[in-house]
Amino acid sequence: MVTKVNSNAPQGRWLLPVLLTVQFLVSLDMSVVNIALPDMGDDLGFDPGSLLWVVNAYALAFGGLLMLGGRLADLVGRRRTLLWGFALFGAASLAGGLALTPGQLIAARAVQGAGAAALAPVALALITVNYAAGPARSRALGLWGVSGALGGAVGIMAGGLLTDGVGWRSVMLVNVPVVLAALLAARHGVPADRRTGPAPRLDVTGALLVTAGMTVLVLGLVRTETYAWGSGVTLGTLGTAAALLGAFVAVEARKREPLLRLGLLGTAHRPVLSANVFALLMSSGQFAAFYFTSLYLQQVMGYGPTAAGAAFLPFCAGVVAGSTVATRTVGHLGERALLVTGGLLGAAGFGWFALTVEAGGTFLSSVLGPSLVASVGIGMCFVPLGTAATSGVDPAETGMAAGLLNSSRQLGGSLGLAVLVTVAAHATGPERGPGALAEGYAAAFAVSAALLVAAALATAVLHGRRTPTPAPLRPAETPSGADTREETSKNLGDDVETGVSRSSQG
Repeated sequence: MVTKVNSNAPQGRWLLPVLLTVQFLVSLDMSVVNIALPDMGDDLGFDPGSLLWVVNAYALAFGGLLMLGGRLADLVGRRRTLLWGFALFGAASLAGGLALTPGQLIAARAVQGAGAAALAPVALALITVNYAAGPARSRALGLWGVSGALGGAVGIMAGGLLTDGVGWRSVMLVNVPVVLAALLAARHGVPADRRTGPAPRLDVTGALLVTAGMTVLVLGLVRTETYAWGSGVTLGTLGTAAALLGAFVAVEARKREPLLRLGLLGTAHRPVLSANVFALLMSSGQFAAFYFTSLYLQQVMGYGPTAAGAAFLPFCAGVVAGSTVATRTVGHLGERALLVTGGLLGAAGFGWFALTVEAGGTFLSSVLGPSLVASVGIGMCFVPLGTAATSGVDPAETGMAAGLLNSSRQLGGSLGLAVLVTVAAHATGPERGPGALAEGYAAAFAVSAALLVAAALATAVLHGRRTPTPAPLRPAETPSGADTREETSKNLGDDVETGVSRSSQG
């Protein structure tokens, strides 16, 4: 797909607010229903074994369809994919809020996840193609990362407030007015897609294989609390997922218009490979750490749902601070330095948690300090992560690259949570008192810290040479095409050169 891409700051003042709303909603709806689960179960008559599927249905659809959603943005247009994603997400939220049976609510959550799978990658792709490399794009990526972090934290707090004050249906219905406002803004603020070449064809075989493979893989991971890792059910599920994803890779290697061009993960795109490995490992530790922080606050420290949500506010502040630092320094330090520094700082915060989590802990002694350190480190990673994941990628494949990054994050979160729940259960042992629970959570935090250290080390090895984000040139300062090519090729290589040349030439 060949499109006319505007690499300068977008004319529509509503574009960035719309894209930040996407990231906020996607993250919000991963966590907002957790507090409401008991009320949902009592009202609709869920049996204990099926209630968790209110959460799993969203995770399965979201994780399974991310690659397809990202590629659809390249094939049918980013604006069209965004609008249809919003419509699907909003309709599913309304249906979930009006559900009368467990099956209706679970189905609505699955459709919600499908809408989110279209929205999440297209938001990153639109930032990449509409904001010039440099301060404008760094600022947009920083706000994009902050919106995701705020969505997850607000979801925990809002879930408690809405459930206690209005009822569980409000956690679904609250999305509807937000989506309607975002749809209206998107129609006016998101630039229309303009195709100048023939329409590419969808890789149907690849889409079916990767969707089935990712769905089965996430299914196997989220059910490890019910079926042990060594059980026939878990081994069979994970083995099936491996076979499907292996077949997907084999098919993509032969396709002229693949769903995922495997060359994106080759040596010519080392920053893209590095970003996806980092996202997988960081999400494995980060998502699980949030989960265990929430459990520690409620099950050990005795916080209620609303107070537990409020305890995440310092984390939100730290993410904002870290993203601000990254936005201002990525042009000087480069992506690799920020990812390594942010990863190690996040690891230090989670390691601090592992040392201070105890039965007699308080918010000041056990939560505040580690939260601030970890959140600043994680906040520093969003800008360079989004930049590296699309570095040197052709504009016609930005949706593909964005879908890949989001898939890495979602898979990492599911994998990390499944593994660390097992670690915590083993460390806790048969006793369920506050002391035993705290010991289990401390073990999980220690593994989370190790995962972020591994992410930092992997980036140091895989990313290659320092690739600072170039500042945008004023029209009067733009050098000739030959000079631009000569200068950029020395620092960034042929693939990155192409992207920078397009940005500087508009």
